[in-house]
Amino acid sequence: MRVTRRRFLQGVLAAELAHVTGLAPEALAKAGPDELFGFRPVGNLTLLFVTDLHAHLRPIYFREPSVNMGPPGMADVPGHLGGAAALRYWGIKPGAVDAYFASSVEFEELARRYGRMGGVAHIATLVKRVRAERGGRVLLLDGGDTWQGTGVGLLTRGKAVVEAQNLLGFDAMTPHWEFTYGKEDTLNRIGELSADFVAHNVADDVWGEPVFKPYTIKETQDLRVGVIGQAFPYTPIAHPRELVEGWTFGIKEDRVQQLVDELRGKKVDLVVLLSHDGLEVDRKLASLVKGIDVIVAAHTHDPLPQPLKVNNTLIVQAGSHGKYLGRLDLEVTAGKVARYEHKLYPVLSGHIPADPAMEALVNRVHAPFEAMLGETLGVTESLLYRRDTFMGTFDELIVEAIKDAYDPEVVFSPGFRWGTTLLPGDAITMKDVYDLTAITYPDVWTFDLAGGRLKDILEDILDNVFNPDPFLQQGGDFTRLHGVDMVVEAAAPVMKRIREFSIGGKPFDPTRMYKVSAWGGSLYRAGVNVRPGQRPVYEVVADYLRRKKTVRVARPDYLRFV
Repeated sequence: MRVTRRRFLQGVLAAELAHVTGLAPEALAKAGPDELFGFRPVGNLTLLFVTDLHAHLRPIYFREPSVNMGPPGMADVPGHLGGAAALRYWGIKPGAVDAYFASSVEFEELARRYGRMGGVAHIATLVKRVRAERGGRVLLLDGGDTWQGTGVGLLTRGKAVVEAQNLLGFDAMTPHWEFTYGKEDTLNRIGELSADFVAHNVADDVWGEPVFKPYTIKETQDLRVGVIGQAFPYTPIAHPRELVEGWTFGIKEDRVQQLVDELRGKKVDLVVLLSHDGLEVDRKLASLVKGIDVIVAAHTHDPLPQPLKVNNTLIVQAGSHGKYLGRLDLEVTAGKVARYEHKLYPVLSGHIPADPAMEALVNRVHAPFEAMLGETLGVTESLLYRRDTFMGTFDELIVEAIKDAYDPEVVFSPGFRWGTTLLPGDAITMKDVYDLTAITYPDVWTFDLAGGRLKDILEDILDNVFNPDPFLQQGGDFTRLHGVDMVVEAAAPVMKRIREFSIGGKPFDPTRMYKVSAWGGSLYRAGVNVRPGQRPVYEVVADYLRRKKTVRVARPDYLRFV
């Protein structure tokens, strides 16, 4: 039998799995090639997609949320699946590789069984495999939140990640956290990027002219594909406004419809929206705009083992942090999708050989920072993770460090979704701290804030999480807190969701000024009497760990629901 390149690559992957050590036989069976890589190709186009990489060029652990709450009526559906609910919804067997990647259930046990996830060198191996199989029918798309989230990302201002993107050979990307490097660095990185950078909804605030290309038309072996870029619409709200001064954002659904019609007029065979809206926003957008064939979603970090369908639009999303490579095969006939097949490839990095060229690039861009990022700061005795709607244990470690350094009555820490996971017994390195704090506005501010204003800020954040209109949800999980206790009614009207509120174990006084510390935004501007001594949060946390040496962090319980 003739050995084709495709069969050779399949054999390499199968052999790699067969020689994995340290797994029980039943685990090897569950991690077999058919389950991980088996796919029935169809049609005349393959879309590959990675979203929310957050600058993680090397493999990591990443735990999905056990609590992923949303507005009333949106519980236990994609976008708000956590823990066992995710397994039930998607029909995933506990203990399988897919359970490890898509749920928090038995995370520690499965992490020790299956190992780390992601890594661009391993993604590159899978991408090359699919390209060898499908030839010129493949487009590789990046959903954004790619350049930010690690020490290497921050210290190179995204440049290291752009190098990896170029080697992977992306065809198009759209942005969000990319903008937090500021306009100058963002534009410099775009100039270095080989992919088309598309974002129709960013305009200058004087003339309303588009700042970036609204779309690109990619010609594959058989088709003309229009790819519209939808940048995160709330960038100036979620981040300091000065980072994108002079640019406007927004969902702009009418403009999306215009661009779809324009592309149809240019005789494209398929229209793709490469979107960083978030899953709920994309579902609503798909219900309003006609003619979008596929939305490649991002921002909310949701793994969708199966596409969602709204009217005639397929919505796909590949989780976050490089855990998955998404694949959607389409048979496109007369401008319509006749059939499709879909898969999320779990990037089980210990089982997939690293691409040598990409591995060399990753090692090269890390080399200047290895000593600094490799410093061991302490050891954790508990599972450290971020991703839950209200509080992760790594977030609790951050607020404890801020409390220790500044002795405030209340600590605010942002509800970011990105950040890695550490297992009990793991060393905590400077890299790990950066993985949770690597932003361009990292200073911890301490200031005085009236109790009434403090409560109003929390009400506003709750509305972001629980507003029933997706277009009014601005992304992120709930702010992490220290020093407060709340009883919340999620279904209550805006600004009336907090039923009970205490600070330091006492009912809050709306007129009293409380000492507050916060990082990760412009919250300090709401206060008066800003106190001296602000420092980057990663330095605050690192110093705390150097003193503590060993940490055990319990998940806090300061918020209850009625």
